[in-house]
Amino acid sequence: MEESRGPLLQANNVTESVNVNGDNSRLNLINRGGKKQNFIGPGFPGLKKRGHAVGNRSWIKIEQNGNSKVVELDKATVMRHCCLPARDLRLLDPVFIYPSTILGREKAIVVSLEQIRCIITADEVFLMNSLDGSVLQYKSELCKRLQEVKYHSDDLPFEFRALELALEFTCLTLDTQVKELEMEIHPVLDELAKSISTLNLERVRRFKGHLLALTQRVQKVCDEIEHLMNDDGDMAEMYLTEKKQRNSCNDLYDQVQGNIISTSTMGTGGPTLGMGMVSKSAPVSPVGSASASGSIKLQRAFSNISSHNKHGSLLSSSVTGETENIDQLEMLLEAYFVGIDNTLNKLLSLKEYIDDTEDLINIKLGNVQNKLIKFELLLTAATFLATVFAVVTAVFGMNFEDDVFNEPNRFNWVVSISASLCGVLYICFLFYFKHKKVFPL
Repeated sequence: MEESRGPLLQANNVTESVNVNGDNSRLNLINRGGKKQNFIGPGFPGLKKRGHAVGNRSWIKIEQNGNSKVVELDKATVMRHCCLPARDLRLLDPVFIYPSTILGREKAIVVSLEQIRCIITADEVFLMNSLDGSVLQYKSELCKRLQEVKYHSDDLPFEFRALELALEFTCLTLDTQVKELEMEIHPVLDELAKSISTLNLERVRRFKGHLLALTQRVQKVCDEIEHLMNDDGDMAEMYLTEKKQRNSCNDLYDQVQGNIISTSTMGTGGPTLGMGMVSKSAPVSPVGSASASGSIKLQRAFSNISSHNKHGSLLSSSVTGETENIDQLEMLLEAYFVGIDNTLNKLLSLKEYIDDTEDLINIKLGNVQNKLIKFELLLTAATFLATVFAVVTAVFGMNFEDDVFNEPNRFNWVVSISASLCGVLYICFLFYFKHKKVFPL
């Protein structure tokens, strides 16, 4: 196929015909009205082709021997290779924010735990390529463990090793974040308990928001592990190596069984009907009958052995082996469930500590408010009595004629008696407040 390497023509009306392998097919590229139109075709490099290099993402492929390489794969290729629906790949998309999820599928395990987003199969791991430190650390640690000879002595299959490392990194990352939050928030809470200020309250409010978000993330991981532990079907679905071996044995058995049937049919020496049965009218030679009987015996013996091995392996795997594998995965999940549950308990304890500090602050604020109310009540009573005294003095300060003003000592007596009555009334108010238990004296 010849490709035109010349520049694009920018005339108003351009028509170009391209012949491919002698065919009469023509590719018309027309720009009408001076408007620029982008056409997709093989003759113009630089233009995006639909279905090629569109939506490709960078993946880190890690094999069983510990080798890793960066590959560019589109969504359709990953879905076809791992037999995954599109909604599962959407969980791994870094553009969207989804909670932590672990899904067991027919040929893969979809893992989305914090920054670790990967697809685990029976032979390889497709890790979402990223510059995040957790992703690079996961990739290097997994390759290191797979390359170590002593690690191959473990009875865990490949997919469980990759899943275990993802759970380990997730639990360690969340636990580290919880410890950092504890180290930051404890001094702030102690300072707030000693001195209540707007700055300290704002810092505690910000830390409380971080605590809530971190608690939700840890709770989601804990719930996801607990959900897997409670569902035996999901755990059995995640044993990819065993399913792959079963499928290989079944395919091999079917192939050998088909070869035996065809061999026995060919050994009869006479014409066969549509279903492989020998015609009654055809002569049968002794050699043919002997070979046919031998092949039938061989077929029966092989079928008995194969059926015994096949059904025995299936029954053992479905009854004892499957239970053993489920128990193996359940113990693996339980170990990390205990760790993540401990991290969740730390967050809950930290939340209780914050609540206790808030209760202490509320008690202190309530005590201060009670003191202010007490002072306001005493001040109000004193103001009332002072007003009464001022009314008495105001009455005698009016301009009217009376015998009282002729004797100066009488005015002194009026003032003294008024002040004494106000003092007695104030004391009566105090005893009344004590009797009503408004505040202790």
